Amino acid sequence: MAVIFDFANGFNDAANAIATVVSTRVLTPVVAVLMAASLNFAGAFSGTAVAKVVGAGVVASDAITLTTVAAGVAAAAVWVILATRVGLPISGSHSLVAGVAGAGVATGGFDALVSSGVTKILLGLALAPVVGFVGGYVLMLGLYWLFRRTSPAAVSGLFGRLQMVSAAAMAFSHGSNDAQKTMGVIALALATHYKWAQAGIPFHIPVWVILLSGTVMALGTYAGGWNVVRTLGVRIVQMRPVNGFAAESAAASVIESASRLGFPLSTTHVITSTIMGQGSTRRLSAVRWGVARGIVIAWIVTFPFCALLGAGLFKLLDILI
Repeated sequence: MAVIFDFANGFNDAANAIATVVSTRVLTPVVAVLMAASLNFAGAFSGTAVAKVVGAGVVASDAITLTTVAAGVAAAAVWVILATRVGLPISGSHSLVAGVAGAGVATGGFDALVSSGVTKILLGLALAPVVGFVGGYVLMLGLYWLFRRTSPAAVSGLFGRLQMVSAAAMAFSHGSNDAQKTMGVIALALATHYKWAQAGIPFHIPVWVILLSGTVMALGTYAGGWNVVRTLGVRIVQMRPVNGFAAESAAASVIESASRLGFPLSTTHVITSTIMGQGSTRRLSAVRWGVARGIVIAWIVTFPFCALLGAGLFKLLDILI
């Protein structure tokens, strides 16, 4: 179930790394997905702080069963696959945390939740869009000021090259944060099955889990959810290379900082917010707020949908198994 979710998450989140660089025609779609898949894989090996928060900070391993983990991850996978089919860039992080939390509550009540970890996760998920929007807005304003006397052709030529760097940074940061969430869930399953807590074994992420999660996410990214790429890259706001650079650079900075601090956040929320932030520097009407509103509604629906689906799947699997 974790592998299915990981692939679906990479498939949906391919847009996070390549939507802007493809829409500005700096890279062809094939080159862009190859670059993103490779750097997603590399980013997965950059740390485990986020994985430990997801694996040990949502539900207590000694209060749940393997059925709980399977139900929670399955709920997240279903939602991500459905959203990708209709071109909605939703949060795999929201989906996973909500699904596991809902299944956990169905298993052991609210006592099964780890309050400190859930609080940290919710804080990161709530603040990320705000920080992303402000970061994209401020960076784009700064670039407008710095290049105010430079011809548009020269600016496009310069940032056409620089956007390759910012897209690469975005792809790496995506792997450093999102791949770790699957690592955390697989480690949670191991901790539950082998009773790490009772045996006094500290929660950790085995190397094979890192390798598996990074590989599957890279494959999902390579497959690419092109409906989502179109939504992020074209439907929210029209972009040139300088706009794509601003959005990607701001998003990569926020995501990489969160990964180092152990905050699992939504890379989708961050890149979408930075795209809207940089677009707002021209004029508010430059952003298609109707499209943005639909995306935000999907974000809000994610939590209750996945939590209830996770709880329902646990009850169903518990009866069948």
